[in-house]
Amino acid sequence: MAARRIAVLGGTGFVGSAVLRRLADRPATVVSTVRAPRCRTGHRRTATLLSQAVATADLVMAFADVDVVVNAAGCADAASTDADMLVGANALMPLIVRRSAEMAGVRRLVHISSAAVQGACGMLDETERHAPFSPYSLSKCLGERVLLASASGMEIVVYRPTSVHGVDRAISRRIAAVARSRMCSVAGRGASPTPQALLDNVAEAVCHLGEVADPPAIVLHPWEGTTASTFLGALGGRRPRRVPWPLAKLAVRVARTVAGRSSGLAANVRRVELMWFGQAQAESWLTRQGWSIPIGLHGWSELAEQLRNTSADPGPRSRVSGTGRENSD
Repeated sequence: MAARRIAVLGGTGFVGSAVLRRLADRPATVVSTVRAPRCRTGHRRTATLLSQAVATADLVMAFADVDVVVNAAGCADAASTDADMLVGANALMPLIVRRSAEMAGVRRLVHISSAAVQGACGMLDETERHAPFSPYSLSKCLGERVLLASASGMEIVVYRPTSVHGVDRAISRRIAAVARSRMCSVAGRGASPTPQALLDNVAEAVCHLGEVADPPAIVLHPWEGTTASTFLGALGGRRPRRVPWPLAKLAVRVARTVAGRSSGLAANVRRVELMWFGQAQAESWLTRQGWSIPIGLHGWSELAEQLRNTSADPGPRSRVSGTGRENSD
């Protein structure tokens, strides 16, 4: 049996490096890492981006004889105000990767997007419905649109991880710090499901999507079983305080008004909203096919212990992963 050849872009980033670790354990798999091009663009229309992107000789050569390309590169700075950089990294660059992979004869492209494309909708799902609320989420929406805009001889799988957590992620350390503090709280009983994902589960899902037969165009990461209360309780080792549901709703509504058009504030308001209320998820295609996450609820307590043992949060980091900052959500 011939070895399967996989090329990974963004292999030095948060999610990409985890994908490489998982792939290393797979037999009969030859893995290569490819540097993604750095892109900026002032364009926001799908049609314009489609006309602007062309394959590059370097990528076509790097993808020669490759079966599957995994795009884990991009910018995951949800509070960034640099819209040109975000759209370049999260929309134009993936389209250039797609064009280059098509020219090289690649069989499948697995593109790591984000559940943030659906914003604060009532239930996350695997449809093309988008509700961007920030420059970051808009850039991810554009990335999905340009990749799925036209028919292709190559299979394209857009994978939407939910909020991804690991010991090396700054936002995970900040949430854990809040969970350990007296500020830790949820709306009502905190029984609503919350879309949180452990890094190794996300990496395994990406690897599976590179292998499984006939995946759909859009795949949402499965719900990992946490509620708003159990998620914060696991990370903080204490029961969250309860904020009356109507009061929490009012606070978020006021915060949104104050945030206005500030992408940084809007992203933080959304994080508080998610912490308090959670968000429902439709059943994932992965779950319907019988796939299950390798690390269960015990993984959150283990992550909490690791986070407690790390040094104080040094603040936002800018780890390059091929084209932009670390790719995770």
